[in-house]
Amino acid sequence: MTTWRSAVLTICIGCALHLAACSGPSWVHPNKPQEEFTQDYNRCEGDALRDPKLQQGSRYLLLEATERCMRKKGWVIKNTE
Repeated sequence: MTTWRSAVLTICIGCALHLAACSGPSWVHPNKPQEEFTQDYNRCEGDALRDPKLQQGSRYLLLEATERCMRKKGWVIKNTE
């Protein structure tokens, strides 16, 4: 009976993870394909890392600067289903 419960639990967890991966916020651009997201994000993050004001170690400030750069490039966060 324990094996059966493990199998059911594994299936339930797998379904929950699949549903979580299918929906939620993601970056989209009106004119660029999704494949260009990583390049733009890495470029924005690299620029933020080179900023002396952001080298203080605050991950939040780095993330905020990166997201601001992405929005300037035309990327927006939208919920996907």
